[in-house]
Amino acid sequence: MKVSFIETGLFKLDGGAMFGVVPKRMWQKLNPPDENNMCTWAMRALLIETADRKILVDTGLGLKQDAKFRSHFEPHGSDSLSNSLAQKDLSLEDITDVFLTHLHFDHVGGAVGITKEGHHYPTFPKARYWSNEIHYKWALNPNPREKASFLKENFVPLQGAGVLDFIDIKCEKKVFEWLPGISVQLVYGHTEAMMLLHLSVNGKKMIYCADLIPSSFHIGLPYVMSYDIRPLEAIKEKKTLLELAAEESALLLFEHDPTQGSCTIKRNDRGRIVLDQYLSIEEYLNT
Repeated sequence: MKVSFIETGLFKLDGGAMFGVVPKRMWQKLNPPDENNMCTWAMRALLIETADRKILVDTGLGLKQDAKFRSHFEPHGSDSLSNSLAQKDLSLEDITDVFLTHLHFDHVGGAVGITKEGHHYPTFPKARYWSNEIHYKWALNPNPREKASFLKENFVPLQGAGVLDFIDIKCEKKVFEWLPGISVQLVYGHTEAMMLLHLSVNGKKMIYCADLIPSSFHIGLPYVMSYDIRPLEAIKEKKTLLELAAEESALLLFEHDPTQGSCTIKRNDRGRIVLDQYLSIEEYLNT
């Protein structure tokens, strides 16, 4: 199995929303905001290549939203989904599976394209798309808090095209195997039944944290987003995940960290779990 990042671009979100109750005087040292209190974040997808599959995990914002929508989030940077795939000598047609951790627009927007005539179509013509039924039903009938994050044009066309499958959930509260070396964990603090991925490569563990731990800045337990629908649950889930990662010396993979894609963690002298060192996937696997 080969695992690598696919950079889909940068965007901006309000710093206060991303750091929740943590005071600005603390978080601004981690990710300095602009004059509008907006901080830059990555949209970092993951590519998993096996003997017979090329699995893309999340898809970034995409290109189909109008100028007004994009002005709220200021997507920028030289990276894009298609260009990053091309740098690996891959085309959209090469992707066999698209695994969607959850259906918020910055994770699923690139899953669906739009023609000049306004027709929506699956971006990856030969791929099966994967969600889970619990989360999909939640996204179809969003609560007022999350409504702006669930844009139906990003995922309903997938079901209409007959390319959307639901993960067979074997246990809602535990990690379960999806494919050899690839396991799924459902978490409920950020949104209903978001899926994290646990990867086993050559005896080493990696965890794609999605929005439970969106960046290395969010390792500390109080650092949870205002976007989380159940912040106390998110803290419990994060604590459990961090303890597991520390025990297994796992590499944490971050979807939104603006500069660092991955790191290891450790317990400090006071027993707290803290960042150990930034390591690339290649560096980690070769240590």
